[in-house]
Amino acid sequence: MQLAANSSSSLRLESASSCLKSLCCFIWKETFTATAPKRMRRVTLFINGTSKNGKVVAVYGTLSDLLSVASNKLGIKACSLYNGKGGLIDDIALIRDDDVLYVSEGDPFIDPQNEAKVTSDQHGAHTDWLTLNIGGRPFTTTRSTLVSKEPESMLAHMFREKDVWGNKRDEHGAYLIDRSPEYFEPILNYLRHGQLIINEGINVRGVLEEARFFGIEQLAEQLEAAIKNSQPPEDHSPISRKEFVRFLLATPTKSELRCQGLNFSGADLSRLDLRYINFKMANLSRCNLAHANLCCSNLERADLSGANLDGANLQGVKMLCSNAEGASLKGCNFEDPSGLKANLEGANLKGVDMEGSQMTGINLRVATLKNAKLKNCNLRGATLAGTDLENCDLSGCDLQEANLRGSNVKGAIFEEMLTPLHMSQSVR
Repeated sequence: MQLAANSSSSLRLESASSCLKSLCCFIWKETFTATAPKRMRRVTLFINGTSKNGKVVAVYGTLSDLLSVASNKLGIKACSLYNGKGGLIDDIALIRDDDVLYVSEGDPFIDPQNEAKVTSDQHGAHTDWLTLNIGGRPFTTTRSTLVSKEPESMLAHMFREKDVWGNKRDEHGAYLIDRSPEYFEPILNYLRHGQLIINEGINVRGVLEEARFFGIEQLAEQLEAAIKNSQPPEDHSPISRKEFVRFLLATPTKSELRCQGLNFSGADLSRLDLRYINFKMANLSRCNLAHANLCCSNLERADLSGANLDGANLQGVKMLCSNAEGASLKGCNFEDPSGLKANLEGANLKGVDMEGSQMTGINLRVATLKNAKLKNCNLRGATLAGTDLENCDLSGCDLQEANLRGSNVKGAIFEEMLTPLHMSQSVR
C-alpha cells in the first residue's frame, strides 16, 4: 500500500513540474516577443498598368507616408494603391511583406498583363502573313512588308494594326482593294526589297498613279524621275530656212500654214512667199525677212525685235501688240490697193527705221514709235490717235488727213512736210 502511495505522489510531482515548465516558457516567450523589434515589411511598387521599372520600398508609418514615398520613387503624384488583383488598399495594415502593389494617380486599375498582351500583338502584327485581293488577283505578303518600308503610307496605316480600318474581305479571307493588280505588283516588290523594277509592257505612269494613291512618296519620286528621263529632251532650237522651205513646198498656196508660237529666231526667211501664214506669237527676233511677201499674214503679238524687214510687202498685215523694237522696215509697203488696211494697233515700234515706207491708211493707234525714223513716209489717212511719237523724225512725211488726236509729238521733227498739218488733226 505504501508503494502505491509513493508512486501516485511521484506522478503528481512530475505533472506539477511539467506545468511549471510550460508556464515559464509561455511567460518567457511573451516577454521576448514584447521586447524584440518587429521585422520591417518591404513591398515592390509599379506604376499602374505596368510591370517594368519597379521600386522596392520599406513600409512604415501611415498609408499617406507610403504614397509620399511612392511619388518620390516613381516620379508621379501617387493617389491610391492597388494589389495584383485590382483591389484598392485603404489601410496600411492590409499590406503584407513582399507584396507587389500598383500606384495610381487617381485612374482605375489597369491590369499589367493586358499591356504585355498588346505589346506582344503589336510585335506579332508585323510578321503575320496576309493576303490582299487587288482587283481580283491575290497577293500574299506580310504586315512588316506593308508597314516597314513606307511607315507613313496608306498601306501602312491600313495594316499596321489588325482590322483598324475595318477592311472588307472576300470568301477566302483576303483583304479587298479595288485597284489595278498589274500596277500594284511593282509597288509590292518595291516594298519587299526597295528596288524599283517594272516589267516590259507595263505603263510607268500607271504605276506612278498607284504609288500616289497608296501614299508611297519615295517611290512616286523615283517614278517621276524615271518618266522625265525617258522622255526625249525638248528641242527649242530655231527652225532653219531649209526646214521651213520644205514645209512651204508641201503646203498648197491657198492653205493657211499654222506657225503660231514657233521659234524662227535668227532664221533667214528673206524673199520667201509668206502670204496668209499665221505667225501669231511666233519668235521672229533678229530674223531676216527682207523683201519677203507677208501680205495678209498674222503677226499678232509676234516678237520681231531686231528683225530686218526692209522692202517687205506688208499689205493688210496684222501686227497688233507685236514687238518690233529696233527692227528695220525701210521701204516697206503697207498700202493695199483693195482697201485692206494694215493693223499695227498697240505695237511696240520703239526706234524702228521705217524711212520711205508706204503706209496710207495704216492703223497705228496707241502704238509706241518713240525715237522712230519715219522720214519721207506716206501716212495719208493714217490713224495715229494716242500714238507715242516722242522724238520721232517725221520730216518729209505726208500726213494729210492723218488722225493725230491725243498723240504725243514731244520733240518730234516735222520739217519739209509735203502737206501742212490742219488744226482738225489735233496735234498736242
